[in-house]
Amino acid sequence: MQEYVQSKIRAINDFPKKGIIFRDITTAVKDPQAMRYMIDFLTEKYKDERIDYVAGIESRGFIFGAALAYKLGAGFVVIRKPGKLPADTISQEYELEYGTDKIEMHADAVEPGKKVLIVDDLLATGGTVDAAAKLIKKAGADVVGAAFIIELTDLKGREKLKDIDVFSMVQFEGE
Repeated sequence: MQEYVQSKIRAINDFPKKGIIFRDITTAVKDPQAMRYMIDFLTEKYKDERIDYVAGIESRGFIFGAALAYKLGAGFVVIRKPGKLPADTISQEYELEYGTDKIEMHADAVEPGKKVLIVDDLLATGGTVDAAAKLIKKAGADVVGAAFIIELTDLKGREKLKDIDVFSMVQFEGE
């Protein structure tokens, strides 16, 4: 299952800038079997956790987060780039491997004490997920983990998320 999914992820050299190997998940999500494997893999890991919300990070986290929330019987929370959400928001700035950015979540997206799983397609440096966890904690909810399809192990994002249970389906080292 994992090998099949890994074989469907395309590597694009020098994107978004020279020296970066971009792991393109779109070639895996268009494959019905790979898509099923990815969602089933995550569902199996979290099916007994009684998660209240799955929080997906824009934009590819929406693909996996919404499907996983459905499978787990949980609500889905969107975490977006600034200016995309219509109600009151809370925000958090973070660093990427190639710059800085900010994410936002509706201030009332989660309730205090609820269990939230963060989902994104890829773990690189961990900055985005760390910021998402801070947003969820600001709202009073508990982060029960962070799940990814791809983990770029050389960028050591897992180390940045030392207080979060990190789970990934496939890992890539530098090439």
